[in-house]
Amino acid sequence: MSGHTTEKLIYMANQIARNVTHEPDPAAMIAEHIEAFWSPRMKADVFAVLGKAEGALLDPAARAALEQLASHAA
Repeated sequence: MSGHTTEKLIYMANQIARNVTHEPDPAAMIAEHIEAFWSPRMKADVFAVLGKAEGALLDPAARAALEQLASHAA
């Protein structure tokens, strides 16, 4: 999805995290949402930040969800 910078993807992942903090397993809910609604390119672009300094900007639940999804994508 063109036009989505890495910063925007991090913002979106964190926004999802903020909206599911009340759930019993926020990381699972985030992963489910990203898997269902994000394009493969969006996911690949945000997975690429996990090992970089930008990854520190991710909410812990968003990071856990992305790590889970990335491990299944590899």
